[in-house]
Amino acid sequence: MNTHERARCSLFALLLLAAAAQVSAQSNVGTTTGQFLGIGPSARNAAMGNAGSASTFGIESVYFNPASLGALNDVGVEFSHGFWFADIGFDYAALALPLRGWGTVFGSVMHLDSGEIDVRTVDQPLGTGERYSVTNTALSVGFGRRITSRFLTGGKITIAEEKIWNSSNRFVVFSVGTTYRLSDRGLQLGSSLSNLGTRASFSGRDTAILYDANPDTHGDNSTLPANQFMGEFPVPSIFRIGLSLPVETSERSALLLLLDAQHPSDNTESVNIGTEWTYRGIMALRAGYQQLFQDESALGWTLGFGIWPRLGDTNAHFDYGWADHDLLGQTHHATIVLDF
Repeated sequence: MNTHERARCSLFALLLLAAAAQVSAQSNVGTTTGQFLGIGPSARNAAMGNAGSASTFGIESVYFNPASLGALNDVGVEFSHGFWFADIGFDYAALALPLRGWGTVFGSVMHLDSGEIDVRTVDQPLGTGERYSVTNTALSVGFGRRITSRFLTGGKITIAEEKIWNSSNRFVVFSVGTTYRLSDRGLQLGSSLSNLGTRASFSGRDTAILYDANPDTHGDNSTLPANQFMGEFPVPSIFRIGLSLPVETSERSALLLLLDAQHPSDNTESVNIGTEWTYRGIMALRAGYQQLFQDESALGWTLGFGIWPRLGDTNAHFDYGWADHDLLGQTHHATIVLDF
């Protein structure tokens, strides 16, 4: 990297940090629905502080920036499982299919399941004998392509549903992104806007009630069937802008440095940073930090590793990621990626 490139990189990094340090007067925490869309599925990125808006290293990058689809030359398959809080399970599967000369199409499914939970009431605090569950599901399709040798762009549409017992909430969101290679050494600038959508509310059998229109009047019908009105809430969107920089440390090893500045619609600005050290293209060690500079952040350090064996003509990635979530404890991700 020459002097001008280093100066440009340093200046841009300072601007990212300065922008993230500026916090808004109101964070809007707890005012949005569809929070499960903010769970990054990739163990590789989870170990690197969930920074990835400028990365184009594979199908794992699509969650952070759909423009990375334009960099894929092989068919890619990803399977991820997350061990979330309170025994909540998180699963993700994705497929990327390059169309020679056209671009790359993408499809994914994300599912979060609480497992069965006892129904408890004030009168029956030990349980009524009934059980319920909370499930969240999202189906996505996307497309990305390379516009020039340096510029990539892509987009994705997601149909999502949140379900709590017999009530559900459905909505549609869009994600778009671009990536630009700043130098021949691999320095990249990426930006994305994720989960831009409309407001949504819950409806279903559990909102049914019996209503007395005139409780002070005797002799009228006090058990009229009605539905409780459920308020509408926006889906949490997030704007990311970041840098990725590969650094060759020796003939056998290399570093990847990632930096993301984030502006979510329901929280204050923050920065995610991550690094990956690879040895001979067969193993990797990773570390990162999430939500740096965010007001009252509950996130922090991340760690992980990867093993990349070659199985004939197939490249396989086995990745693990760990993250600290302060009062809620630790989370773990495991991912398998196959490139054909």
